Amino acid sequence: MKAKVTGLEGIVAADTEIGYVNGAEGKLVYRGYWAKDLAIRHTFEEAAYLLWYGELPDDSALRSLREQLKAHRILQPELKRLLDAMPKGTPMMNVLMAAVASLAEEDSEWPPKAEQAIRLTAQLPAIIAYRYRKVNGLPWLEPNEDCGHADYYLQLLFGHRPAEAHVRALNAYMILAMEHGLNASTFAARVVSSTESDLYAAVCAAIGAMKGPLHGGAPSGVIKLLEDIGEKERAEPHMRGNLEKGERLMGFGHRIYKTPDPRAEALRDVTAALSGDDPWLGLARHAERTAIRLLAEYKPERKLHTNVEFYAAAVMRAVQMPPQLFTPTFTAARVVGWTAHILEQAQINRIYRPQSVYVGAMPVEG
Repeated sequence: MKAKVTGLEGIVAADTEIGYVNGAEGKLVYRGYWAKDLAIRHTFEEAAYLLWYGELPDDSALRSLREQLKAHRILQPELKRLLDAMPKGTPMMNVLMAAVASLAEEDSEWPPKAEQAIRLTAQLPAIIAYRYRKVNGLPWLEPNEDCGHADYYLQLLFGHRPAEAHVRALNAYMILAMEHGLNASTFAARVVSSTESDLYAAVCAAIGAMKGPLHGGAPSGVIKLLEDIGEKERAEPHMRGNLEKGERLMGFGHRIYKTPDPRAEALRDVTAALSGDDPWLGLARHAERTAIRLLAEYKPERKLHTNVEFYAAAVMRAVQMPPQLFTPTFTAARVVGWTAHILEQAQINRIYRPQSVYVGAMPVEG
């Protein structure tokens, strides 16, 4: 007898109040709010507070959260030494697992606390930026001024104040990357947490799952498509040529969403206001409109829509994010959702113990 559902697809494994994904209807909800609206109208800190605490913060709560994040941004000397000691070729996701594991040294009690989630969320951008600059022979610069999470991350990486258009675009992307139901990495975090292991160990498991290209793979195919197009006048002939050869247009179609991806819609709205400030975002919007028209012409039965990778690629390229940091940046955003699920798991905990179907050989009797 074979397993009835390989990969657990469609199997309900948990009740949650954190996020709701409905691919058939194109819905993505964070605790009663449309994720699209949060990305357009709110900051990273407000959305994170919502996922952790179940409500949007008032002014006092938001100030408190910002102060806590700021207090935890500074990397301790021991952590810097660990980051310095790892071989230069160590993949960034492995670096993150080692760094996160090290943070549990004096903070690994059960049950997990929201303060741990805040600490880890504050630390990840600094860990990524410190390691990136160290490997590339760049000096480490700490921003002096008070700033939001996305702004701070870009300043750490590049050593200067980013354009406001880039801050707004990355802020929207990071909100939309925070949570997406019981995906592979979130499930991994909840499984480890269900054993009453600490929050840092659960996040390490999630990072390990995110490292896999089937889950956290970078949208490099979209960037190549846009770079090959280069300018608006080349969009139609280039993509028409791809379709004539039977090739896919990267960034269109999604396994879950059979209607427009709400995350792509939100990033489209954000970049619409910014496309005049950044030529790359303007090219992406023009290419998307052209692609949708051509796909309706060549593949009318498929009903292909823009997925979040298309605009994620546009945002990453616009802010000049190095390709090797695409998945780590995704991780720096998704850690909010992971930790929200870890906290929820602790409240209703029962260890995960699914069954398997044995299909191997049996001993010969007699």
